[in-house]
Amino acid sequence: VQLQASGGGLVQAGGSLRLSCTASGLTFSAYSMGWFRQAPGKEREFAGAVTWNGSGTSYADSVKGRFTISRDNAENTVYLQMNSLKPEDTAVYYCAAGNWYDLTQRNRGNYWGQGTQVTVSS
Repeated sequence: VQLQASGGGLVQAGGSLRLSCTASGLTFSAYSMGWFRQAPGKEREFAGAVTWNGSGTSYADSVKGRFTISRDNAENTVYLQMNSLKPEDTAVYYCAAGNWYDLTQRNRGNYWGQGTQVTVSS
């Protein structure tokens, strides 16, 4: 199983980035997908999740209204559109595949990607 995250980079505050995570080696549509982030010196935190068919989403309060998670099961890919970025959004962003409860309540996933760095300058 591989989850390949991409799309990170350096952006100014107020800017946008779109992260992608492409999965292989698993039945992608069988899993809810989540995005998590970890800033230096901090614990990993939940950012957002989407149900197996894209009908349901959940977001951390800190990103609600600015981030949008979506998925394309035909492409085995989950996306995180990040708008109105703030310096406090700076972190390594990870995608994960798992069940809804584990992703949204326990910060756990069955499979994890390698992470992509997002840096927001002020």
